[in-house]
Amino acid sequence: MPHAIFQLKNGIKLIHKEIDSPISHFGVLVNAGTRDEDEHKSGIAHFVEHTIFKGTRKRSARQVIRRIEDVGGELNASTSKEETYFHSSFLSADYERAVELLADIFGNATFPETELEKEKDVVIEEINYYKDTPSELIYDDFETLVFQGHPLGRNILGTKKSVKALRQKDIFDFIGQNYAQGNVVISSAGKISSARLQRMAERYFADFSLASSAKERNPFDQYQVRHEHVNKHSSQSHVMLGNVAYDITDSKKDAFQLLTNLLGGPSMNTRLNMAIRENKGLAYSVDATYSAFSDSGLFTIYIGCEHDAIDQCIDLTYKELNKLRQQKLGAMQLQYAKKQFLGQVAITNEGKLNEMLSIGRAALFFNEVETMEEAFAKIESITAEEIMAVANEILIPDKMSSLIYGK
Repeated sequence: MPHAIFQLKNGIKLIHKEIDSPISHFGVLVNAGTRDEDEHKSGIAHFVEHTIFKGTRKRSARQVIRRIEDVGGELNASTSKEETYFHSSFLSADYERAVELLADIFGNATFPETELEKEKDVVIEEINYYKDTPSELIYDDFETLVFQGHPLGRNILGTKKSVKALRQKDIFDFIGQNYAQGNVVISSAGKISSARLQRMAERYFADFSLASSAKERNPFDQYQVRHEHVNKHSSQSHVMLGNVAYDITDSKKDAFQLLTNLLGGPSMNTRLNMAIRENKGLAYSVDATYSAFSDSGLFTIYIGCEHDAIDQCIDLTYKELNKLRQQKLGAMQLQYAKKQFLGQVAITNEGKLNEMLSIGRAALFFNEVETMEEAFAKIESITAEEIMAVANEILIPDKMSSLIYGK
């Protein structure tokens, strides 16, 4: 069934895909994240995600949780550099219960001081966890290295000092400045008609007053290659290599996504995994990722290896990058890469929660949603020449930064 998009009278967009399923998914997506924080309020976007469920004008924190969990549903949230998501999964018969609850949380959260103080301890323990998990921490530290001095380089969790200093007023200020018209999308995938869902959304969301516009973001345009080696006492070394890449609106991002998947996606037969792990046995974990932001992007390669294998792993990595820059994919290689990527896209979107978040994000940034058929056609149209071209723009050794945790 096609997606339906509406706009409520207060500027909030609603996107819905009707699916015949006993389980439905409903969420509120906000185009505001870590990069929108004031420098001395680091971690506040993530802290909002943690504390928005801690009570509303008519419900206590316990009542918020029980409202959906008592009927077997789930509440969840997440924060990224540019977005914050609040969502619920539930039995389709409980649609209105979920819509009303998310509206109450989104529009009437009170952020009581006593709950804020308790949740600070939870976030600080989360920070401690990441500090004790170098394979996770290195991703955040690499972003800080690449986007040094820019809001995109801020750690999503913040610091212990910045989290401890957050106050209720800071939260309301952040929401007031960033949760604005055009920055909020309601997304839904479930067993309910578009007309009925629109009526529910108008009833529960349309009276919320939002700012007419959010504060402008500071664009990132001053990338410098940086290299850093951090001594860490751990059982293995951790290596990150990477470069800035295409933003979310760049037409080249599709070819680069395909390239990234071919190079180091989740499959065992990626070029990096075969070259470093399968053929040489030098690493347990090898992957490549690409994140597209509104005005920039980041390409990374992660390798977890023995301390004395760092140089060999890096050399093998650059050999694979140079192959993609110098050798155009053959027809069979290209077709194989496309089939593998198409399958992974399909599997990802088979989960209706992922689909709900995906269509919501599309509406947030593009005001339209590609069908699966349109997405597949775009992937199928990518040429070997396009892949080689983006490889020669991004996979350049002299433009790659590096961060190593090792001895």
